[in-house]
Amino acid sequence: MDVNRVRDWIDAADTVTVLTGAGVSTESGIPDYRGPNGAWTKDPDSAKYVDIDYYVRDPAIRRRAWIRRREHEAWTVEPNPAHHALVTLEARGKLTKLITQNIDGLHQKAGQTPTNVLEIHGNIFGVECLGCDATTTMRATLDRVAAGEDDPACLSCGGILKSSTIFFGQQLKTDVLYAAAESAQSCDLFLSVGTSLTVHPAAGLVDIALQSGARLVICNAEPTPYDHRADAVLTDPIGQTLPAILNN
Repeated sequence: MDVNRVRDWIDAADTVTVLTGAGVSTESGIPDYRGPNGAWTKDPDSAKYVDIDYYVRDPAIRRRAWIRRREHEAWTVEPNPAHHALVTLEARGKLTKLITQNIDGLHQKAGQTPTNVLEIHGNIFGVECLGCDATTTMRATLDRVAAGEDDPACLSCGGILKSSTIFFGQQLKTDVLYAAAESAQSCDLFLSVGTSLTVHPAAGLVDIALQSGARLVICNAEPTPYDHRADAVLTDPIGQTLPAILNN
């Protein structure tokens, strides 16, 4: 019943803003972080690889981080039906912005227009220097790792390199957050997919949408702090749910 009702709301909406989290990509083979089988649930120490304080002061963590980047599933996995359904939403002319907490690039790989995707946590395919802000590609840097540099330094200044993702302890990019907030404020319907809605400021986008009068639909296997404020909560597998409500 909820699926039919949400489909009607999508059809009636002029503008839909989408927020996606790790749950969108689990069916592609990328594990989430906080779920029952999440990377941080199974190995809490793995969160240190994305903590800026640990990363800067411990070369051993950086060396292990480069190995993990080389082995990251994002290099080989493919978009799943949920990603493709969101491309359909854009093709229907209803999507304002797709705001994602994911770093895997699967939305763009599925065919989402890159300028319509706001990656609030960055992505894994770039590298930046903490010393001089120089940037390069992850592939070029991993080639250096493969050639024997276990903790490659910036070629411009010798500084510490990291992936172009936002670590714990770093500020999110203001322009991306502003665009995300603007999209949440202007939509008729806010669709939250595959995210626990426990991490701010991303979760705060839900508050912005609700305060502006948008409907809230949550698609997530586990409960979220916003379920009691949602117009509908869908807990079936996301790869089934999104095509059912968006492919019309």
